[in-house]
Amino acid sequence: MSGGGALAIAGAVRSGERSARDVVEEHLRVIEAAEGDIHAFNLVLADEARAAADEVDRRVAAGEDPGPLAGVPVALKDNLCTRGIPTTCSSRILEGWRPPYDATVVERLRAAGAVAIGKTNLDEFAMGSSTENSAFGPTRNPRDPSRVPGGSSGGSAAAVAAGFAPLALGSDTGGSIRQPAALCGVVGVKPTYGGVSRYGLIAFASSLDQIGPFAATVAEAAVLLEVIGGHDARDSTSIPQPAPAVSAVLDEGVDGLRVGVVRELMDGIDGDVAAHVSRAADALSAAGAKVEEVSVPACVYGLTAYYLIAPAECSSNLARYDGVRYGMRVDADDITAMYGATRAAGFGPEVKRRIMLGTYALSAGYYDAYYGQAQRVRTLLIRDFENAYGDFDALISPTAPTTAFAFGAKTANPMAMYMSDVCTIPSNLAGHPAMSVPFGTGDDGLPVGVQVMADALAEPTMFRVAAALEEAAA
Repeated sequence: MSGGGALAIAGAVRSGERSARDVVEEHLRVIEAAEGDIHAFNLVLADEARAAADEVDRRVAAGEDPGPLAGVPVALKDNLCTRGIPTTCSSRILEGWRPPYDATVVERLRAAGAVAIGKTNLDEFAMGSSTENSAFGPTRNPRDPSRVPGGSSGGSAAAVAAGFAPLALGSDTGGSIRQPAALCGVVGVKPTYGGVSRYGLIAFASSLDQIGPFAATVAEAAVLLEVIGGHDARDSTSIPQPAPAVSAVLDEGVDGLRVGVVRELMDGIDGDVAAHVSRAADALSAAGAKVEEVSVPACVYGLTAYYLIAPAECSSNLARYDGVRYGMRVDADDITAMYGATRAAGFGPEVKRRIMLGTYALSAGYYDAYYGQAQRVRTLLIRDFENAYGDFDALISPTAPTTAFAFGAKTANPMAMYMSDVCTIPSNLAGHPAMSVPFGTGDDGLPVGVQVMADALAEPTMFRVAAALEEAAA
């Protein structure tokens, strides 16, 4: 594993104690040694990273401050647009496509002095919970390469866990940052919906998608969130205010905070995972928080509502991949046949499954019964969370029902795979922030994550609880 966390690296580079080029070379050596076994990346940006590091060093030498993440390598999920650099969503249908622009978060990372070191593997178009649905092969969990890293941001989680990069970005539509963070034993954050710009994130389900950080520690995740967060006029759903300052509150503790353990999210959870959540509750109580069980009744319908809303939005968003504007094209006798042939060859089985589910849910005669009903359930869930946050400052639950599972264990049963996100989906439907914090290991020696949830824009409270859990787990 490479030396130094993100904040230590940035401090050393800004002071001139280390060169950004040296930091990049060190991480590239770690990647070269282990990437063949892990496959965290679709593309390692070695030359681009060296050039970016040299620019950081030039600025330091000129007496300038390159920013809070000076010289820190960051891995980018391969559904974030990078100008002139292949962006594939781990799908054959985008093969060869190089975006003509950068995502807002990529621009903000560069402005903060960070160095993009690679594009990470994911479940195709972010649809999956294990990174087994990638057109370019699975990513392996650095904690145990016979196990999945989680998904869909499995490559980003694995990159941080393996020491390939101190920080990474992922996207979270139903748990795709938090669940792999839990399975790989790192910190993963889904911000409030609209808190981080989605401009340049290739859409899966637009009312659910959020970009967020992966890091080894809560403090590093806080700095990365502050760098990428805040208003962006190019995203119509972006909240028109600055990113909440979370780093400043990490030492405030939880004394006097009211924390609820969500009863509905403890059902069907592996015993050792549930035991860790109970220990986390005890640790918060010992640190001065008032901890009680709380009911959020509509959580039990979250999975069902999500698997109507997300596929409906994906069937609309993915209609743009038609072989005309970008990516793969399979020629045929006429344009309709060309659309069909391109999509048949370009999309993988899980993406096709969700497009068909979503198209059906939106079709005439079924819209009200399925999609409309799912949106009503979403409203119920938002109301139930509102009631809970009337009595509690933050909520906790397991992040995932199990520790990392073996390759192939759930691929034959889509429902079993979808259940991997049962604890994380409610926060996406509500638009609230949530994060996963490593809290020990299960009976199998693999990491367990505890999920911390908070009301919209209450990231400072959420990070206070997360910092307390991190300290208790140390």
